[in-house]
Amino acid sequence: MTGADLPLWAAILVTACVLAGSALTLLGTLGLVRLSTFYERVHAPTLGATLGMALILLASIVYFTLADGRFMPRELLIGLFLTVTTPVTLILLSRAALFRDRTEGAEDVPDQTEDA
Repeated sequence: MTGADLPLWAAILVTACVLAGSALTLLGTLGLVRLSTFYERVHAPTLGATLGMALILLASIVYFTLADGRFMPRELLIGLFLTVTTPVTLILLSRAALFRDRTEGAEDVPDQTEDA
């Protein structure tokens, strides 16, 4: 089955998911570029990395499942990997930046008692 052989409802669903996922990823990228501080910037890309990724992978699952005539679980593994690694990376980067700012004596840094 080629892309032209997809049912209309599937083509519309795939297109809508890819466009919505791409828009959310673009929004996260714009937030990364436009926001001024590290602590503001660290949140914007996670939007594109989670919901945008999920919508694009959903479109891929629908397309390749219908095109090959069987369920394609590869995308689920990709989604699981990205969903697990993105928050962990965010936490590690935030803690490293917080440690750096505290040791350098930067202003407007939360106290250590506020972390818990």
